[in-house]
Amino acid sequence: MTTIGLIGGMSWESTAVYYRLLNEGVRARQGGLHSADVLLHSLDFSDIAEMQAKGDWEAAGDVLADSARRLERAGAGCIVLCTNTMHKLADRITSATKVPFLHLADVTAKAIKRSASRRPLLLATRFTMEQRFYRDRLSAFGIEAMVPGDAERDDVHRIIYEELCRGRIELASKARYLAIIADAAARGADGVILGCTEIGLLISQADTTLPAFDTTALHVEAALDFAAPAESRAA
Repeated sequence: MTTIGLIGGMSWESTAVYYRLLNEGVRARQGGLHSADVLLHSLDFSDIAEMQAKGDWEAAGDVLADSARRLERAGAGCIVLCTNTMHKLADRITSATKVPFLHLADVTAKAIKRSASRRPLLLATRFTMEQRFYRDRLSAFGIEAMVPGDAERDDVHRIIYEELCRGRIELASKARYLAIIADAAARGADGVILGCTEIGLLISQADTTLPAFDTTALHVEAALDFAAPAESRAA
């Protein structure tokens, strides 16, 4: 099995889900006492969030590039960035390393393409919803993501940073997300992208009739497919 390098901590709440799902996935695929071969560099999200708020993406890119290089030197055979928002800086990682980088937007787009959805709602941080780096990547696959209105984007973003990243799961916030999804469905959305790695802590496919694309779970599956391909699993 190829060693999976995780750049995590943004937030650690979802990085913990990555770690659990990777190990559950290996156990399901290989059985017995097998677990994932993982290297994790967990960053201090307070520092990253401050850079995001200030728009200091250059400094944030330096941090991610350094993290990726450290993982590569330690033996990682691929890099997984455990956050959607920071894929804004994916090029900084790919230019700093030689090992494959598993881009979360590409993974998500491929999953959507396997479904009937082509105009899903994108729920994510304000950065991901409003800037073009993520939606343009989806668009290259023929996926035209919708985003909520201004007030809805405010609520989606606030709930991520003030609640989910702090380990708080509020029923009122779940109801707000589901109302936003229902409104988007009435406007023609044919799916919903859980486009922040924490959102799966709040809502899931069981909560909506629209196809739900949990980016965390999809990213994990892609990492496992890369690190433990079928022939290796059978060996």
